[in-house]
Amino acid sequence: MKTIVLVRHGKSSWKYDVSDAERPLKSRGVNDAKLVANQYLGSNDVPEKIFTSPANRALSTCRIFMDVFGLSENSFTINKDLYDFSGEGVINFIKKLPNTIDSVMIFGHNHAFTSIANIFGDRFIDNLPTSGLVKLNFDIDNWQDFKQGTTELVIIPKELKK
Repeated sequence: MKTIVLVRHGKSSWKYDVSDAERPLKSRGVNDAKLVANQYLGSNDVPEKIFTSPANRALSTCRIFMDVFGLSENSFTINKDLYDFSGEGVINFIKKLPNTIDSVMIFGHNHAFTSIANIFGDRFIDNLPTSGLVKLNFDIDNWQDFKQGTTELVIIPKELKK
């Protein structure tokens, strides 16, 4: 059994004249990421390995989760292949994971994460919003056999604010 937790970066700010990779989080992005991280922490299921896109907004979201989880700065790995919007880079990254790892959390971007959740999960998600989280389980032993799995959990920040 293998598990992937996909976390889309928090809401980013467009008010700064910076490259796409350098865009920071808005305060709403910070707050939503904390809400989702705390909700997920309630499941007592922190993955074995955590990876993030190098983009500022994804990296910042990852750091918020690490803080909520009580993990150190060196608890995650930055991987440039995760700065991907189509999903192809993320899928290739997943297929190359070591089989000794059974569960991962990945911080990254849309359209990639909505597509992956819909292609490989069994629950349709119209759009994974910023700070949204999807947990997918796979009945496989080898990551290279990555195929259709089941959607175990979806956390949407807006639904936590009701």
